[in-house]
Amino acid sequence: MKNESNNGAGIYKKAQRKPKKLGNSPVLWFIPLVLVLLLVFVYPIIEIIRFSFTDAGLIDRDYTYTLKSYFSLFTSPGFFNMLFVTGFFVFFSVTFQMMLGLAVALLVDQGMKRRLHGTVILRTAVLTAWAIPGVIIGIIWTMLYNESNAGVLNYILSFVGLDSGIAFLSDPINSLISVTFANVWRGTAFSMIMIYAGLQTISKDVIEATLVDGANAVQRLFKVIIPILSPVLFINLIVVTVETFNTFDMVMALTGGGPGRSTEVIALSIYNSIFRQFELGQGAATAVVLLLINTLMTVIYFKAIEKNQAVN
Repeated sequence: MKNESNNGAGIYKKAQRKPKKLGNSPVLWFIPLVLVLLLVFVYPIIEIIRFSFTDAGLIDRDYTYTLKSYFSLFTSPGFFNMLFVTGFFVFFSVTFQMMLGLAVALLVDQGMKRRLHGTVILRTAVLTAWAIPGVIIGIIWTMLYNESNAGVLNYILSFVGLDSGIAFLSDPINSLISVTFANVWRGTAFSMIMIYAGLQTISKDVIEATLVDGANAVQRLFKVIIPILSPVLFINLIVVTVETFNTFDMVMALTGGGPGRSTEVIALSIYNSIFRQFELGQGAATAVVLLLINTLMTVIYFKAIEKNQAVN
């Protein structure tokens, strides 16, 4: 019996020592993914950084390596205006997206718990805004903001005494507010989905305990619900901020950056520099600025996840 057990153990050890075939290794399955990542993400980033240190253009193929693109970008009178416009657009878009997303998520959550009619319609209406492509949203809001008598919003405002209408897109300040409002309408759905998912994780016992203690709705919201949702809210904040910084299609379809450059955000400035002014070097330099902002937000995102995991 001992000899048989020893022989069995020897055969098992020999089987363990046999080299694994390449087909059984997970490395082979990761090769297509790695190739796609290199071609679609890594290579374009390297090329953008390389072109940012050149004076390349789309018309002339000859270029030299220089810091002229960065110098021209940072000394341009429109650079700080672009940062201000982007900051205004991102700050108010993210703030109202999260506030409205929280409000809609609470309404949907209470409606589902109480089985109110119309809850599904409300949720579907909000999600529809998120599903529509940005270019289509820009066209829709262009028709709504039409400053003639055919404009939907100005037609509605005429019933409350504003017969002259509002210059939604021809006034620099109004156009920036109008673009931000349209983006809030577009992005509220994502915040609603994230927060609604977080609300489903709150234990009923916690809510019942606050009711027993006599807490009203406002106290439950600010002292119980929001603290519990804080990890979800923070992750939502980072994701929405990065997405808003990269918003391009809706602004291009709605205003094209105008009037003047009053609504030209960073992502749209990259497009204008490369495809309208044919300045590949300066457009790449602007793209590097946006890349640094996205990298910073991504680092904050992962740090927040690590901190949350450490606490849990």
